[in-house]
This record gives sequence, C-alpha cells and structure tokens, in this order.
Amino acid sequence: MKRGFYTIMSAQFFSSLADNALLISAIALLAEQNAPEWMTPFLKSFFVLSYVVLAAFVGAFADSMPKGRVMFITNSVKIVGCVVMFLGAHPLIAYGIVGLGAAAYSPAKYGILTELLPPEDLVKANGWIEGLTVGSIILGTALGGLLLNGQISAHLLSFDLPYIDTGINTPAEAAISVIAGIYLIAALFNLRIIDTCARYPHQERNPIRLITDFALCFSTLWRDRLGQISLAVTTLFWGAGATLQFIVLEWAHRALGMNLSQGSTLQAVVAVGVAIGAVLAGRLPLKKSLTVLPVGISMGLLVMLLAFFKRGLIPHTELDLIWIHIPLYLILASVFLVTIGAMAGYFVVPMNALLQHRGHVLMSAGHSIAVQNFNENLSVLMMLSVYAVLMHWHLHIETVIVLFGLFVSGFMLLIIKWHRANQREFDSVAMIGVVVTHRNEF
Repeated sequence: MKRGFYTIMSAQFFSSLADNALLISAIALLAEQNAPEWMTPFLKSFFVLSYVVLAAFVGAFADSMPKGRVMFITNSVKIVGCVVMFLGAHPLIAYGIVGLGAAAYSPAKYGILTELLPPEDLVKANGWIEGLTVGSIILGTALGGLLLNGQISAHLLSFDLPYIDTGINTPAEAAISVIAGIYLIAALFNLRIIDTCARYPHQERNPIRLITDFALCFSTLWRDRLGQISLAVTTLFWGAGATLQFIVLEWAHRALGMNLSQGSTLQAVVAVGVAIGAVLAGRLPLKKSLTVLPVGISMGLLVMLLAFFKRGLIPHTELDLIWIHIPLYLILASVFLVTIGAMAGYFVVPMNALLQHRGHVLMSAGHSIAVQNFNENLSVLMMLSVYAVLMHWHLHIETVIVLFGLFVSGFMLLIIKWHRANQREFDSVAMIGVVVTHRNEF
C-alpha cells in the first residue's frame, strides 16, 4: 500500500474511535436525565439523519477540494457537536451535529481510496480500512464504557485546573472532555493526508441541480447489475448493524444482567468478530465478491439463537484466563457474538469494495459514496425506528431478536434470487448476441 494510505487509516481510526465512545457517553447522559428507553436508539437515528438529508450535497462537497481538507473541516464539525453536548445541549441534538460532520466526512474517506489505489487493491484496502474502523468501534465502545466506570470517572472528576472551573461535574461530562481530545488527534492526522491531485469538473452549487444530479447517480447505480446487488447488501448490513448495537445492549441487560458499562464490552466483542471477518475477506479477489452472499443468510439464522441464550441456563462456574476469573456464560456469549461479527464482516467487505469500484467506474468517487451513504443510512433510520416502536410496545427482547434474524436471512435470500435472475438475463442476452452474430456470418 502507498504511504498515504496509512495516514488515512490513522485519521479514520481516531475519528471513529471518538464517534463510538461519544455514543456510549450520550446514552449515559440520557440515563442521567431519566429519558425513556425508546429514546436511546434515536441517538443513532439523529446521527445518521444527516447522511440521508444531505446526500445530494456531500458528494459534490467531497469532490470540490482535496479530500484531506474535506476530512479536516468535517472532523472539526464533530468537535463542535462534542462541545455542544458538554455544554448541556440535549444529547439527541448534539449527537446529530456530530452526525452532520460524519455525513460529509464519509464520501471523502472512501472516495480518496479510489483516487489513491488501483482497482485490484480495493478489496484489500477495504479489508484494512473496515478492519481498522471496526477496531476503533471495539476500542471506542470499550473506552466509552471504561470512562463511565466508577473508579475511572471518580479519578477524572477529581482532576482540577488551578483557578479554573472546568464545569465537569458528572461522569458523562468527564468522558466527553476526553473524547473531545481524541477528535483533536484525528484532526492532526487529517492535516497530514496527502493531496492525490485528483481533480473533478467544477462542482454544481445550485441545490435543485445538485438534487437532480444526485437522482441521476442514484438511478445509475441501482440500474447497474453489479451495483444494485452490492448496494442492496451494504444497505441491509448497515441498517442491521446499527440495530444490532442496541439489541446487544438490551439483551446483555435482560439476559445476562449487565449494566451499560459492561454491556458496551459485548458490543466491542461483536466488532472483534467483524474485524476478523474483514481481514479474511480481504484475501478475496474483486471478481469473486458475490460468492460470499450465502454467509448473510447464515448470519441471520445464527442471530436468532441469541434469543435462547440466558445466564440462568449456563452453569455458574468461572474459568481462569491468565490472572482473570471469567464466568463461563460470558465466555460462551463472547464466542457466539464473535462468530456473528465475523460472518458479518466476511460478507460485507467484498460487497463494499465491489460497490466502490462500480461507483468509481460509473461516476465520481464522492458522488457514488454519497449515494451509498443515502441508501445505507435510510436503512438505519427505518430499522432503528421499527426497533424503537417495538421497545415502546414493551416487546420482549427475545421476540425482537427472532424477528430481526428472520428479516436479515429472508432479505439476503431475496438478494441472492435477484442476483441469479440478473445472471440468467445476462446469459440470455449474451446467447442472443452470439446467435445473431453467427447468422450474420452467413
């Protein structure tokens, strides 16, 4: 890989690390404010809302200047959201501002890969970038839970600057102040990203024309036989992945008796699995990307088994791992969640690489990523809204898990049938072309 790729990875790591740690802190803020349970998944909804609303504009913005500069500007917006949350704004609004920065950050982050690397390196690069992103999710969720731990938060709250009232009075506020520092580190790496010298035609600024142009890119990608399949898979994955974050937290609380700080570690365990799957998938050549589709069906079926996993069904024994005593139920749950995450990472990374390649061929990098983000985050909004409604109805988490697994497996089965229909249509058209050519020879 080119040297500039590692700078991009570093910037992405710290920015994503802060995003995920901030989510846990925002959940803690809602708990401090005695907010209703159904409001928790709406944190993520407010975060991704900007991806949907601004989809027509962020692609043009990402292509209007060097990607490193775009990433610095948008990371600065994230810092503003973090500061606003610290100053007492409602967590939903503040996390929405962070989402505003993330929505504009994403087309630049992925778009620069197609500018910097040849097509044959895209699956490998996506394996690394997704693996590192998942690594930041692992550490971010763990860091968020760690900063809220009683002993650590007490230590942070005991720290005072001479003659200065920092205004840090709660564990969540102490955590947010640390997270703001991580965003600053990401900004420093943004400044070191090289200019690939890729330049695009003058970007349109008229909102109506931008929306029209986005609609054209949207339809182009959905009409493409490879683009539509990879886009359908990634759209499902991100919607399901965002929902699974909150399902795991609720399941950890109901089935395993874990609090927020402890449950966030299980979120990190799922992310470990995704990282493993992403690295394994990075070995696949781009032309074999679609062979991983059946893994999505298996993942959905495996998720359903979570509904039957309860702490009370496992013997109350502990295993000694080096110097740590870990309950057997927690080890089994971790192995189960790692497996689910690995299957998810293995089937989504090739799809992401294929989608980026098709988007780069059919249109500019920034515009194709904007279309991808629109679809994926619209899926996140819809699935989180359904999950919030189910929680508002006080549906048992076991029932929610079964419905979730059935939906994922069923949707992946439909995508596989769709792909096979495309292949049959393509083979038929190719055969007609051969027959016509053969007749013309006579």
